Amino acid sequence: MSDPSPRFPDGFVWGAATASYQVEGAVDADGRGRSIWDTFCGVPGAIAGGDTGAVACEHYHRYPEDIALMADLGLGAYRFSVAWPRIQPEGRGSANQKGLDHYRRVVDRLLERGIVPYVTLYHWDLPQALQDRGGWPARDTAYRFAEYAGVVHAALGDTVRHWITLNEPKVSSHAGYGSGIHAPGVRDLDQRDRAVHHLLLAHGLGLQALRANGAGHQVGITLDLSPVAPAGDSPDDLAASRRVDTDSHRLFLEPVLRGAYPSEVGAPFVGGTAAELVRPGDLELIGAPVDFLGINYYRRMLVQATPTGHLRAEVVVPDGVPVTDVGWPVEPDGLTELLVGLRAGYPELPPVYLTENGAAYPDTVAIDGTVHDPERVDYLHRHLLALHAAIRAGVDVHGYFVWTLMDNFEWAEGYAKRFGVVYVDYADQRRVPKTSARWYGRVARGNALPPR
Repeated sequence: MSDPSPRFPDGFVWGAATASYQVEGAVDADGRGRSIWDTFCGVPGAIAGGDTGAVACEHYHRYPEDIALMADLGLGAYRFSVAWPRIQPEGRGSANQKGLDHYRRVVDRLLERGIVPYVTLYHWDLPQALQDRGGWPARDTAYRFAEYAGVVHAALGDTVRHWITLNEPKVSSHAGYGSGIHAPGVRDLDQRDRAVHHLLLAHGLGLQALRANGAGHQVGITLDLSPVAPAGDSPDDLAASRRVDTDSHRLFLEPVLRGAYPSEVGAPFVGGTAAELVRPGDLELIGAPVDFLGINYYRRMLVQATPTGHLRAEVVVPDGVPVTDVGWPVEPDGLTELLVGLRAGYPELPPVYLTENGAAYPDTVAIDGTVHDPERVDYLHRHLLALHAAIRAGVDVHGYFVWTLMDNFEWAEGYAKRFGVVYVDYADQRRVPKTSARWYGRVARGNALPPR
């Protein structure tokens, strides 16, 4: 008989995650510079509804209220990102003290409420000034990131012990410089590939900078990962699924965990032309051991071959599988498959945190002022069961961060999609904890899933 209330390991971390541009607003406050997302939001048709992050959830000013919400729920950790343009408005040079002071106040308030800060240094909001000088396709941006990482660490490293260099470099490179659906909106495969390497180099240089004066600190990177399977039995579908897995996952996993690009990716990462991009010493920096790997999991990827496109492949939704409000299939067993597969395929896998997992649903406020989201409760419950199964199978998982604390600016989707466990009324910034927030708080307090 299965345990009706599966317990998690002692000391397991339960938290919530956000990203600076998605929640902070206050884009002109206290010396903040422009980011590539400020610029991209001004491009006609780039964002659903013409939305921008200029106001977002006003988390920049309302963080005490939001931290109190987390404390009331019983959460023990908060993963948030620092906005690089708040620290170095031009992406380089001396720090903007008002920006550093803001994050010091956030960290101090978290610690006062017994919540451990997990700081992500880069969650996609590159200073526009650096994009004007070439952005991530330019090697210099990686060095500027290392400088920035050192500045933030010098300001917060006395109390912050958990650091994430980059969030989802695949999205920054592939969506920002490949498909162009995210900032800065470039569609150029050469720039995309250069961005991949320079983002990973930034991770390696940032890791070095954080460790220079951070003895005992935990430093990692967050990758978005999915198990990949062919949609059919044909050799073409199998080959397409392998191409997608290599391009989306192994291209990032293997440099970080093994210090080498997978041979299948070819130029410009390996082979005769690699010297133009990958310089001596780069992969040693990128492959320096991390203390943990952050994993963002949302879906399994089912791939079928197509005659056109960069990878001659497309990701499809399997028949009969429920989907979220953004059309992603809900397949919790994919999380177990992913984690167990990583442990089997990468003996060097460090401890893991689920740094993001969650779902968007069309939530509304009921007449009585409450927000009931049973679909999200079911989603979270089933994914946590899958996570528990992976832990039982021997995967070393240290914590889980729900995506996301509150409804917010969902990148190209604007405000149309709600991922939060806390509802935000954008008209007056009122916060309403959803049913899922209360449920998740019970999980965090009990370190176990409640019986259903």
